[in-house]
Amino acid sequence: MNSELVISGIGVSRDVVSAIVSMAAERVEGVASVGENAIASGLISVFTAKPVSSEPAVESDVVDNKLVVTVRLSVFYGYPFTKLAEDVRAAISSAVGSQMGVEVGRVDVCIDNLVFPKE
Repeated sequence: MNSELVISGIGVSRDVVSAIVSMAAERVEGVASVGENAIASGLISVFTAKPVSSEPAVESDVVDNKLVVTVRLSVFYGYPFTKLAEDVRAAISSAVGSQMGVEVGRVDVCIDNLVFPKE
């Protein structure tokens, strides 16, 4: 996979796209972490018996000159998934639009882990 995306006449590193996407998603209430996070991974392994996904936290591509993003999340219990995914999509689209000045064609949200509060 090429480490650079070319969209709207500019080349952007996939790492830069990942940073923008991750920062936007992590600001959404209910998101515990984007991908593997050392603290969140530890919490997840304590509260669940399964390992954290080894999939990339953020995948990005260009389709029809629009950015297409897949983001993998760990979320806190108690937040409805459809509303959370909608909020994450809106945050990512806004951040990419304002930072990169490009249109987002699609944001796929994958909820890979659920973090339960310690009671």
